[in-house]
Amino acid sequence: MPAKRRAAAATDGGAPKARQSRLAKENNITGEEEGEIKEAFSLFSEPMDGEKEGVIPIGDVRRAMIALGIPPKDKTELAEFTSILDPEDEGFATYPSFVAICALKLHAREHTSEAHLAEVDEAFSLFTGGQPTAPAITVTHLRRVAAVLKEEITDDLLRDMILEANGGAGVNQGVKKDEFDSVMRRAGVWR
Repeated sequence: MPAKRRAAAATDGGAPKARQSRLAKENNITGEEEGEIKEAFSLFSEPMDGEKEGVIPIGDVRRAMIALGIPPKDKTELAEFTSILDPEDEGFATYPSFVAICALKLHAREHTSEAHLAEVDEAFSLFTGGQPTAPAITVTHLRRVAAVLKEEITDDLLRDMILEANGGAGVNQGVKKDEFDSVMRRAGVWR
């Protein structure tokens, strides 16, 4: 008897990715990003006839954006967003317009900010055993992390991970901080 599709798909090692909707495609965001936006929207949404996802009161737009980690820079930007979200001054925003504004903020997010660099430093030092000045993550560092997580991973796989992350520069080169940042972005940890 042939294996079921679901069982075969589960063996690929990764969690299923959120499917990108038409709205996500229009706004050039991933399914995961849209899921986060939808979750923040639903925290504040209220039902309304004709609106599948409901509406969000304009007064809650700022709080929803803060929940997403993309707050308006200042009152001027918030006022601009509310005028776009509620041009007829009805007091609420619909889901599609909220997604569009959040997508703009996600695309405009600055990755060279001090907060981002501090986050990279902190995550890098977790891999290097608390050594923020370590030049690179080595096989020894990865072996220690695997042991802490109680994962049994072969040294061959750890070496392959290093080579994948550093573009094949060599196992002894390790993974430098900028390469680590790049890997984490590709994995979707940072945008």
